[in-house]
This record gives sequence, C-alpha cells and structure tokens, in this order.
Amino acid sequence: MPPAPRVTTSLAESLRPGFAALAGLFLGLALLKFGNPAVLDPLVTAPKGYWEFMLQPWPLAWGYGLLAVLAVLGIVAAEWRLPCPRWLVGLPLAWLLWQGLAALDTTDARLTRLTLPYLLTVVAGFYLGLLALAPTVRMRVFWLALAGCFAAVLLLGFQQRFGGLEAVRQHVQAQPGWEKLPADYLRRLAADRIFATLVYPNALAGAILLLLPPLAVALWQLATGAGRVARLLLPASLVCAGLACLYWSKSKAGWLLALGLALVVGLRLPMPRRLKVGLVTLALAVGVVGFAVRFAGYFQAGAASVGARLEYWRAAWTTACRHPLLGSGPGTFATSFRALKPPEAEMALLAHNDYLQQASDSGWPGALAHLVFWVGSLTVLGRRVRDDPLHFAVWLGLLGWALHSLVEFALYVPAVAWAAYWLLGWLWGRAGSPAASRH
Repeated sequence: MPPAPRVTTSLAESLRPGFAALAGLFLGLALLKFGNPAVLDPLVTAPKGYWEFMLQPWPLAWGYGLLAVLAVLGIVAAEWRLPCPRWLVGLPLAWLLWQGLAALDTTDARLTRLTLPYLLTVVAGFYLGLLALAPTVRMRVFWLALAGCFAAVLLLGFQQRFGGLEAVRQHVQAQPGWEKLPADYLRRLAADRIFATLVYPNALAGAILLLLPPLAVALWQLATGAGRVARLLLPASLVCAGLACLYWSKSKAGWLLALGLALVVGLRLPMPRRLKVGLVTLALAVGVVGFAVRFAGYFQAGAASVGARLEYWRAAWTTACRHPLLGSGPGTFATSFRALKPPEAEMALLAHNDYLQQASDSGWPGALAHLVFWVGSLTVLGRRVRDDPLHFAVWLGLLGWALHSLVEFALYVPAVAWAAYWLLGWLWGRAGSPAASRH
C-alpha cells in the first residue's frame, strides 16, 4: 500500500461523515444509472434533455468521473491501517495487476479497453470502503441514501409489473420494423419478467440478494427510539417489496439462493436446536415445493437457459485450458465464445459465471486470486460477524452475491459490483474491531 498522506486526524475525521454520505449517494445512483455491463457501455449514449437525463442510463465514463472525485476525498479521509490477514486483504491488488498483465496479450483490444478501467474502479471501491468508509462513525446518511435509491429500483419494478412492461411492448410494436430489433431485447420484453433499472431480470435478483438483508437491518437500527410498530414498518415494507420483485423477476437462481440465505438466518436464531431444525426443514420443504410448482413449465420446456449456460461454461473452460497463464484478455469472453460455440448456440458477451470468466480472461492465476479472495473473505469474516446484526446482514448479502456469481456475470454490472466491493471493504474494516458497534 502507498505511504499514508500527512493529514491531521481532526481533518480526516471531520471529512468522513461527508464522504460516507456521498458514497451512499454514489452507490445508490449506480443502482439507478449504471445497470448495464461494462462491455455494453458503447451502446449507452449520453442523455439529451431533462427527461432523458432522468430516465435513461448514463455512460460509464460519468460514473468514473464521480468515483474519481469521491476517491480524492476518500484518500484524505482514510485511516491507513489494514486488518489481518493482510495478504488476503491485498489480494485484490494482486488480481488487478494480473489483469494488467493479461491485457498485454489480449485477443480483443476493444473489449479489454472497456473492461480493464472498470475493474480498476471495482478494486478502488473495495479499498475506499476499507480505508475511508469503515472508520466513519456517523453512517446514517450512507444507509438512508442507499436504501432510498434501492427503494426507487423496487418501485420501478412494481411499475413494470403493473402495466409498465405492457406499455413498452405496445410502444415498441407500434414502431415500423420492430421485428428487426435484437432478439435478446424482444425476448426480454415478451417474457414478462421485471428488471427495473438493471440490464435484465437476473441482475435485479442479484441486487436484491446483495442489498435487501443489510438495508433492512440498517433501517431497523436507524429507527431506534421509535415505537415497535413504527420501527418495524420501513424494514418490513422494504423486505416485502424486495421479495415481490424477486418473485416477479422469475429468477430461478435468485429464488433458490434467497431460500438458502433464509436457512442461514434460521440456523442462527436463538432457539432450541430441535425446534430450529424443524423450522428450517419445514421452510426448506415449502421453498423447494414452491420452486418446483413455480418453474414447472420452464423445466418441461427443456430448461433452455441451463443448456445455454453449459455451453458458455464449456467455452470458458476450453479457453482457460488453451491459455492457462494469461487467458485471452480481460473482458474478451465473447471473442473466445464466438470461435468455440456450436452454430445453433446463442451468442453471449459474458460467461454467466464470474469465476470461470476470470479463468478464461486472465488465466488460472487470475481466477485463483479472485476465488481465494472471495472464499477467504467470507470465511474469515463469517467468524467475526456473529455478534452484530448489521455486520451479519452485510455478510449474508455478500454471500448471496458471491454464490449468484456462479451462474451470472454480477462482477461486470457496475450497479451491483460496486456496491458489493464497497460493502466488503467496509465489512473488513469494521468486523472484529473495537469500533464494531458503530453504525
């Protein structure tokens, strides 16, 4: 790590509440405006006029600019101490350096130029969360800003469910030549699956898995002093809205992972072991039966998305075996897949498995660094968060995000990945420290 800048403690401490507030606004804004993968950024045009500015996604360069300003403030506000084990906390830097080496021999310079700067911002978010956000005592505005923007995403999901998607379909089909629009876009409209501000429904499910647990607990804790009913109202409303949007997204992996996270919470409840096991078993049975009934038609039709993912994973594995040291270059899965896919297979830009994509894009060393960092972080922090509800909730959301990355491209969606890495950095800085009770 670079040497600590010479900043007086009083100045750094005075800046931290403002930094935390701006960080919450930035991550919330990312949910609303940066929901497309980095490799699709060339398709996002700068909005013109007020309504486009409010309603359309923004170019990723705008997010980079906002993050750069935030990083300058964070460097000044940082507390330059690393938790132990330091080698594990330093792995994101090693992983990023390996991405740079892999970029030197990329098979598609255009895709790598889109991906490498984005991965830099992901790693920067982790260290800003660790060094500048974690030492902040007053986090109220951070959680409120993030929760408010997340609630706006869920409201848009409700709007899509109750007429919004149908209105868009009718508008699109009224245009001349609408049949020539990209097949993936037309399928997304026809599927009646909500996606809110994210690139597609499964990305929305990933955002819900990541953010719903910590935001619900944060809202509960921020309402300390209110009556029991009033204190319960906001978090309960958020949880109900989040679960409804998860259901309407029709994400199979999202459903199963939400069930798994609920079981983790159930096993942690302070109750007799026999009663706990019984309740967990009952919840598991109900969840599995509900899943089978909800998606029976999908599996009867052949589970096309499962077959497609197997093709993506086979191609990523093949590329990693052919280029074991440096892969094909950051962000270049599409180039590799185009050469390897069967003629009848649908084209894909990302591998729908972040861990395999790391092997494909940056070789086995890059994949190992990424995997060890996440498995190690969740293992170490899982032992340190047991006594603090908010820390546990953040860890639970990160666990859901990391597992969801096995079947999705969560790492490459800024709206979700930025939040995941900032929160992971925050948790590393807070869990197990003397200041662990500060929220």
